[in-house]
Amino acid sequence: MTDLAALVFTVPALRRAYTDGLSPEAVIDEMVRRLAEAKDPGIFIATTPLADLKAAAAALGAFDPDRPLWGIPVAVKDNIDVAGLPTTAACPDYAYQPAADAECVARLRAAGALIAGKTNLDQFATGLVGVRTPWPVPRNPFDPLMVPGGSSSGSAVAVARGIVPLALGTDTAGSGRVPAAFNNIVGLKPSVGSVSSRGMVPACRTLDCVSVFALTVEDAWTAYAVMGGYDPADPWSRRIDVPDAIAAAPPRVRIGVPRHQDRVFRDEEAELAFVAALSAAEETGAELVPIDFSPFFEVGTLLYGGPWIGERYAAIRTFIEENPHSLLAVTRQIIGAATKLTGADVYEGHYRLRDLARQVDRVWSAAGVDMLCVPSVPGPCSIDEVRGDPFFANARLGTYTNFVNLLDLAALAIPAGWRSDGAPAGVTLIGRCGDDARLAAFGHRLHGATTDRLGATAWALPRPHLPAPRPEGIPILVFGAHMSGLPLHGELLREGAQFGGAVVTAPDYRLHLLAGALPRPGLVRVPAGRGAAIAGEIWVLPADGFGRFVASVQPPLAIGTIQLSDGRQVKGFLAETEGVRGAPDISSFGGWRAYLDARSRQPQTAT
Repeated sequence: MTDLAALVFTVPALRRAYTDGLSPEAVIDEMVRRLAEAKDPGIFIATTPLADLKAAAAALGAFDPDRPLWGIPVAVKDNIDVAGLPTTAACPDYAYQPAADAECVARLRAAGALIAGKTNLDQFATGLVGVRTPWPVPRNPFDPLMVPGGSSSGSAVAVARGIVPLALGTDTAGSGRVPAAFNNIVGLKPSVGSVSSRGMVPACRTLDCVSVFALTVEDAWTAYAVMGGYDPADPWSRRIDVPDAIAAAPPRVRIGVPRHQDRVFRDEEAELAFVAALSAAEETGAELVPIDFSPFFEVGTLLYGGPWIGERYAAIRTFIEENPHSLLAVTRQIIGAATKLTGADVYEGHYRLRDLARQVDRVWSAAGVDMLCVPSVPGPCSIDEVRGDPFFANARLGTYTNFVNLLDLAALAIPAGWRSDGAPAGVTLIGRCGDDARLAAFGHRLHGATTDRLGATAWALPRPHLPAPRPEGIPILVFGAHMSGLPLHGELLREGAQFGGAVVTAPDYRLHLLAGALPRPGLVRVPAGRGAAIAGEIWVLPADGFGRFVASVQPPLAIGTIQLSDGRQVKGFLAETEGVRGAPDISSFGGWRAYLDARSRQPQTAT
């Protein structure tokens, strides 16, 4: 019999329990018990009536393994519509009864999810602190004197305490990432438009994302994969590929990090935690590249210091003009600032953003990085600090988050160890639009290298393991500068390549060092028994990307068929025999990466 009190509330653990005969009704009872045990009236604004929740569980029928969220309780931030429950956006006078679920909630239900209720938030999703609410403030599970993070405060605390395995948030300025950092959980902020925002009370309609909180990257991705996909009824929806599962991360990843002069921390503990997380990243296959973050930070100032505050006003214009005193004073002051904007201000803000975005592109491209890594927050923030200066305390928390949606980037916040005072630390991986899967793959690996505890529970983090699904497309085998973390890898990424696995050839090849300004190897096939097994990486390209990539290959390299050690054959880089004549044979190293590592350890002589 399943010990419900000890049952780990993650998606795989619950699915195993369901396979063994546990009923979702029993899980609901345990969820209710955990909520009562938390003694935190600030987590939920409204809960689904117990009778209705159990009726929905009974309606699921027998366990269906083809429904990825069968019987999984999910909490929903109360600016996202759930049929049968009011939507308030943490403003009682604004409350309305939606006629239907938001599109993202409807997709969760179709996958078997059980909607537990509506969670608390900073009013109208305006804040990163989690305390701007007319209801009791959700308590930070590690220290009730500290803020829980916002605006998706209730959702984050519900997951951190193990009450639900999954919860929806929203993210405009960092509301899906800051609460993740303060609660030692994962916050997946997808590419803008990859999840339908239809049925969500907007903050900034052009920037808003539905986000996911979970205890693991794998669980967050499971929910994202269910919700993601084009919605023709949502004018902001975009066709962005959302794979069903996370693939394995490539062996090497180039990660851009803030230069030392760009690192903003609240205290020394925050800095030490970030340095430790970067060391863990290096140990798990990352090459760290310091980059200039000043244009990113300048973009961030536009979110509340530019015309996008006007979008917040437009979202609730009729309500705020007719009911100004229904808003909290701090919310009214922030959003009301939009009335001072002119049409010219709006255009000037957009022009400035376009200029800065071009600067960011140059920084990113020059560094040749696959993603960025930043602290999720500069450091802790107490409730007393917010009371003393609600604007500055909140603004500081957005240092590393405010620029992300303005620049159309994807992000993944993950736990990254602990401070000596017992508070959790977190980092955020940031990628270009559509890079969600790449962030999840490396984030999954890094999460397992930085912490051993799930949320605020006593549950141990499962050891990182992914089944490594094969991406769809045409595979190509690379051996040199196109491998992950090396100078030409960006050429593959620009064509939409996904990592397909590290492999080794059959022992029928020789590897040579080709001449040229950029060091690179050339692989040639030799008679059986006279070769070596050479390590490489498979990357899978869409058909059009494969065609463009292959067309760019120049002599002495060409694309041919290569035999792998497991008997498979795959297209990959080969060198013309004439092109390697006289070139040093480096086959004894077993691969290009091993050769580069050995060369880097050789003592350098002065010239």
